[in-house]
Amino acid sequence: MSTLDFVSKPTVLIVDDTAENLTVMNALLKDTYRTKIANTGERALKIAAAEPRPDLILLDIMMPGMDGYEICRRLKADAATAGMPVIFLTAKTEVEDEQKGFDVGAVDYITKPISPPIVMARVKTQLTLKAAADFLRDKNAYLQTEVEKRTREVQVVQDVTIMAMASLAETRDNETGNHIRRTQNYVRALAKQLQKHPKFAALLTDEMVEMLYKSAPLHDIGKVGIPDAILLKPGKLTPEEFEIMKSHTVLGRDAIAAAEKLIDAPSTFLRLAREIAHYHQEKWDGSGYPDRLAGESIPVAARLMAVADVYDALISRRVYKPPFPRDKAVAIIREGRDKHFDPVMVDAFLAIEDEFHQIAERFADSEEDVQAKARA
Repeated sequence: MSTLDFVSKPTVLIVDDTAENLTVMNALLKDTYRTKIANTGERALKIAAAEPRPDLILLDIMMPGMDGYEICRRLKADAATAGMPVIFLTAKTEVEDEQKGFDVGAVDYITKPISPPIVMARVKTQLTLKAAADFLRDKNAYLQTEVEKRTREVQVVQDVTIMAMASLAETRDNETGNHIRRTQNYVRALAKQLQKHPKFAALLTDEMVEMLYKSAPLHDIGKVGIPDAILLKPGKLTPEEFEIMKSHTVLGRDAIAAAEKLIDAPSTFLRLAREIAHYHQEKWDGSGYPDRLAGESIPVAARLMAVADVYDALISRRVYKPPFPRDKAVAIIREGRDKHFDPVMVDAFLAIEDEFHQIAERFADSEEDVQAKARA
């Protein structure tokens, strides 16, 4: 017998406390299968748990100490051995005995004295079934791996596309690319803090927080439709110019809504992106734009974005203003409680303001960033 034949053959573990029975069964099976033997329950469990594991177990019921029923129970209770088919070999012939064997997890029941052809046929049948089950399990595992791989690839493409779209707005605005990174990290930090609040815990699942993080960069996508003379004006806008500037919220909504129409099923990600783009300039007291929504009629995603966007505008340098000191920015957010912002979100912001500050420092604009943007 070659080494390859020995390794590729299915392994049958024979468990019996009688040496004569072990000898007979081993002699019957050894030319067709790789065999292992055990004369106690403890030894059988040890062999079953060791690599390479048996493909099938022939198990005597009536043994001193741990009987076959208990051995089978323990095998089925262990995830590593639960899939091994067990065939009981026993002199017990009562229907109740057979039923008990099946109840503890056996797949077949052969009575002694054995018939060699019956033993060989039933062993072959169970090994064939196990091989088929193993193939399907391995195939399913492979397919699952491939699905996960393709999903990751699609996710990467989606993430890159989002950042590319967000950059369209950023390249035409006074803000640097780090504004996108800061605001999306603020949104995630604030949402995670609000997971602890009973009002938001059910909505802000980990999956939802991640989608908010990824959709936040699209909040100003509508600015691609605002004329440069208004978008880049260093001074105060006239009332007429400000009305045009305000339209970036509707332009952003319409662009994302058009994308939603191209897919067959609703997309939570695109819905969040649309809500953020459309409503992030609304205020809690109803004085915002474009629809003068108030209170909880403003989507949660937009309320989160409002805090993040205003905070970042306050601490950042613009062509029309220097950056505000940290304490002044925090004070302005606090003063906006119940006016500009959801009061619960302001409380959450104040609780993690230090984390906001750390995000701002991690993605701070360099002087070169600001100057390059000004020249652009």
